[in-house]
Amino acid sequence: MLKRQAGALALLTAVLAWGLAACSAPNGPAPAAPSPVETPAQANAAAEAAPAGGEKVIILGLSQEPELLNRALSTQLAAFDIAQFSVEGLLEVDPDGNFIPALAEEVPSVENGLVSADGKTITYNLKQGVLWSDGQPFTCDDVVFTWEAVMNPAGGAVATTGYDQIESVTCDGDHRVVVHYAEFYAPFLTRFDAILPRHATGDPAEMSNWAYNWQPVGTGPFVLQQWVQGDRMVYVKNEHYRGAPDLPKVDRVVVRIIPSREVGKALITSGEVDILWDLTEADVPEFEDNPNVVLYARPSPSTERLVLNLADPTLDATDDPLHHPHPLLGDVRVRQAIQAAIDKQLIVDELLYGATTVGVSELSLGWAKCDIAPSVYDPDQAMQLLDEAGFVDQDGDGIRDCHGCQHAEEGAPLRLKFQTTSGSQLREEVQQLIVEMARAVGIDLYIENVPSAELFGSWDAGAFRKHGHFDVLMYSTSDGIDPHELLFSYFHSSQMPVEANGGAGFNYSRWVNAKADAALEAAATTPDMAARKAGYQTVCEQVDAELPQIYLYDRSELHLARANVTGFVINPWSGQGWNMEEWNLQ
Repeated sequence: MLKRQAGALALLTAVLAWGLAACSAPNGPAPAAPSPVETPAQANAAAEAAPAGGEKVIILGLSQEPELLNRALSTQLAAFDIAQFSVEGLLEVDPDGNFIPALAEEVPSVENGLVSADGKTITYNLKQGVLWSDGQPFTCDDVVFTWEAVMNPAGGAVATTGYDQIESVTCDGDHRVVVHYAEFYAPFLTRFDAILPRHATGDPAEMSNWAYNWQPVGTGPFVLQQWVQGDRMVYVKNEHYRGAPDLPKVDRVVVRIIPSREVGKALITSGEVDILWDLTEADVPEFEDNPNVVLYARPSPSTERLVLNLADPTLDATDDPLHHPHPLLGDVRVRQAIQAAIDKQLIVDELLYGATTVGVSELSLGWAKCDIAPSVYDPDQAMQLLDEAGFVDQDGDGIRDCHGCQHAEEGAPLRLKFQTTSGSQLREEVQQLIVEMARAVGIDLYIENVPSAELFGSWDAGAFRKHGHFDVLMYSTSDGIDPHELLFSYFHSSQMPVEANGGAGFNYSRWVNAKADAALEAAATTPDMAARKAGYQTVCEQVDAELPQIYLYDRSELHLARANVTGFVINPWSGQGWNMEEWNLQ
């Protein structure tokens, strides 16, 4: 277990410096979640979380309830982390960024003969004797099925990047998978990170309605026994888990759904939860002198940002933002003015205690980190840009209106809806500062926050982020050890969620940039890491120039645990369930 040291804030600042040097309001009802998901009223007689008969039970406080647990359908960080309790992939990434085997016997490479000389054929030898949590054997056919499900155009997978480059997935017996790519795909080791069981799911075209989405059958150390919506999720040991006889080390993990991070801090202080998920730098000082609580802190690739919609938000999932631009945000000068109006350093200093750095790009950590200069806080420049864009305050009410602007109706106010996840005091305080800063230059931002499951909802649930019905969103996104999938999914013009692709892709800004497209395509097809890094630098530069997103501040990976919790290790490159079989209580 990481040791708590005096002066947690100083420690956090130090590890950040070290690291930098070296996540929707439905238009229609979501599919009904089947049993064992229950409402609190239906669960009055259900077993409580308290340990019985000498059981070891860890209670984890979670301030964002998952919408569902199928990682092919979800973009929610909380859902990713919780799904890891039972769902595994062929490979995992350790805290130092190294690929390690999970369901595969070893990591494929040219050296061990599992990657062809041209890099287009990848072979995975699967661990033998692995059982799904329902006792059925895990085989190569489940890997084939995972590819089929992700690629089914009616299935609703949130991203197909990399899988769409695969020509075939075949089996050489039950425990040998051969993946053939049409062309070399550089981040091939990141695919197949969540394997789906063919026997326990259903028709890939009906994936959004699978019972599996709320009751995953997995190969991991725990099984979801009960989900009481808005209250708790109870995980018990997977009796078929392949690990050592003493794994997992606790009998149950109870995920307690809490209304906010602030409530969670009170609960871990009182000992009512053992682990508190996802803290912020602003929370660190509260726990500096608490001997009963351990702060776990590590630099992460996560960055809090504004996602700006460049397309007309009254249209449903348009793929033609150039001809149907956002009436206000479709002008790059408005986007530039918003950035110039925001004093990012003040946000870091006042709300985050100076314990992190101002955000500058999508890639803030790792081998592909981008070199982008911080934006300059300049309200005068913001006002000049808005003047040039045809937004002026002629009636003296403090809000600029369109007078000769590009896309809006004459006289339309420069007013934008500003949304983030509800239940986060830090985000609400950041919003208030940004609203005040924007108002100072004549931009009227109004706040309308929603629960995490709404903001990060799925295409089939009608989530407004997916369908493009928003102005400005604020949340964090984190790339993996290989950033290609995130960059491609967020910024390539082919990745706008639309009806034709079943809502796949994360290009919620609906941004089109030919230079970024070309750089992303080239980076995926070369094994030259320097060339790939240069391509990602080009993408970062284009994003910085056109601002489909505005980066506010870099985030650390921060969690709290009671002092008697052992085996909890932060992994900035994976979910926090990555090693939960080792969690224990002294």
